Amino acid sequence: MTRALLNSALAGMGTTIFAEMSALAVETGSVNLGQGFPDTDGPIEIAQTAADAVLAGLGNQYPPGPGVPELRSAIAAHQKRFYAVDVDPDTEVLVTAGATEAVAAAMLALLEPGDEVIALEPYYDSYAACIAMAGAQRVPVTLRAPQFRPDIDAIRDAITSRTRLILLNTPHNPTGMVATRAELTAIAELAIRHDLLVVTDEVYEHLVFAGEHIPIATLPGMRERTITISSGGKTFSFTGWKIGWVTGTPELVTAVRTAKQFLTFVNGGPFQYAIAAGLALPDAFYASLATDLRRKRDLLATGLRAAGFEVFVPDGTYFITTDIRALGESDGLEFCRSLPHRCGVVAVPNVVFYDDRAAGKTQVRFAFCKRDEVLADAAERLARLR
Repeated sequence: MTRALLNSALAGMGTTIFAEMSALAVETGSVNLGQGFPDTDGPIEIAQTAADAVLAGLGNQYPPGPGVPELRSAIAAHQKRFYAVDVDPDTEVLVTAGATEAVAAAMLALLEPGDEVIALEPYYDSYAACIAMAGAQRVPVTLRAPQFRPDIDAIRDAITSRTRLILLNTPHNPTGMVATRAELTAIAELAIRHDLLVVTDEVYEHLVFAGEHIPIATLPGMRERTITISSGGKTFSFTGWKIGWVTGTPELVTAVRTAKQFLTFVNGGPFQYAIAAGLALPDAFYASLATDLRRKRDLLATGLRAAGFEVFVPDGTYFITTDIRALGESDGLEFCRSLPHRCGVVAVPNVVFYDDRAAGKTQVRFAFCKRDEVLADAAERLARLR
């Protein structure tokens, strides 16, 4: 064949860094702090609800396209409970195959070829792929160490006549930045002034250790132009179930549903009932989740500092970004590829999340959503770098 097999929009993307690093972890028997998934399951009552649903025949066949009514109602109740937002479960909620599909469906539904999308880099790698598959152009605005705060002037300067939407992620993966009310208000003002849509990925909404999570849709003038995305995977530690959701106005949700129905159509019927049960857990669950992860963050941060890394302590998510220059290293990708062989730990190089490669070249991300003994083992192994 003379013609390339891969669509040119996806050229250069290849296998994700997560697959590469996870395979390296298996090959070398390393502690895997690369891919962001917990090493223990979530609450037993959620798992039991899923098992009961399967045995009762709930969701074993195709569930309703928008999601089972029980989950849609639970999502609406969650938005009201935590953010005082009234959401109609019948017209303003859509269940998706995780947040990744929600982002893909939103990009495919809302973008035309040639549109521009402003995204805060470093960004989750699927963002670039989803924008490309929609035929649009990503316009990165860089979050810079050590604080990784949104540069409002840079966002303003990035807006052109072709800008269609801002793709926002807070709490932010991989940096752990949690956008403040002032920052979100400034972004909202820009969106309103330039008549832009906002798609906001809030999957780490309950994993906040400093500050507070504020959905931008709650700000004046933003509800009618915002698609809010979240999921149950990170909150409840059932990442393999891939149950996510979209909320927004009926017009926006209908647009996203139109694209979503041609992707997975529907998914995870029994798991939808289980995530509905999870969303109804008491406030004590959500408080303990953040408290436990904060402690794990501090445990790993201490070990990373002792090993010689510069550590950027995150305000949210379950990732710590570090800088390797203090170790005499200058290439994060090569460092991560050699690290399993050097000390038996796997991490992820942040450079793969940047268009501005120089900005992330020396940054490396570690996940701390692991058991204490695993984090302690990793810290002991990393100490060999000294």
